[in-house]
Amino acid sequence: MRNLLNGKLENYKPLREIVFEALREAIISGHLKAGERLMEVQLAEEMGVSRTPVREAIRKLELEGFVVMIPRKGAYVADLSTKDIADVFEIRSALEALAAGLACERITEEELDELERLLIKVAECAETNDLATLVGVDTQFHDILYRASRNDRLAQIINNLREQIQRFRTISMGTPGRMWETLKEHKQLVEAITARDVELAQRLAQEHIENAENRLMEAIREEMRSSRGRKA
Repeated sequence: MRNLLNGKLENYKPLREIVFEALREAIISGHLKAGERLMEVQLAEEMGVSRTPVREAIRKLELEGFVVMIPRKGAYVADLSTKDIADVFEIRSALEALAAGLACERITEEELDELERLLIKVAECAETNDLATLVGVDTQFHDILYRASRNDRLAQIINNLREQIQRFRTISMGTPGRMWETLKEHKQLVEAITARDVELAQRLAQEHIENAENRLMEAIREEMRSSRGRKA
């Protein structure tokens, strides 16, 4: 775990914030897996810090939904159920629509140019079936929309929701045909925002997130069916 702090201790953030970000990144990346217990003493030793910033980081991770506290047992990496995932998508679809509507009114020409350039990258990823790069490009695309909303608190909330289900994004994006659907949906959204059509942009943003949820849920259901088949 110590390598997660390499280079990070040299910045000017409080230690508790550095530890929090390192643990959150480890959960999102899968280094710390769902259901894994978080031992304060062990984590503190591995990260080369005292228990206090680790304890504070775990409390904050619990508030943000990354960790669950089980009475008399301790802290564990949250294992999201399909209901948890659906709840996150439900909230996110509404907030993405809000962000898209605000972006229609506040986006700059430079930001529109950035979105157009990212559309080209999405197309390239779809052509080459480059899933890993596409996930990163998709993140950049949405980050620009959040920034264009000119509402920092909104962007912060959406990012937190997105990070909670980050581990599932490659599953959703990797389903057959989803890359090309993503390109089409992104193009339509950019066109609506360029036209400053608030109502259309909101609807398209909401549908985009709902489509991602539907793809993910179907993939999860298929995996569950395959798992039952293997056990039979």
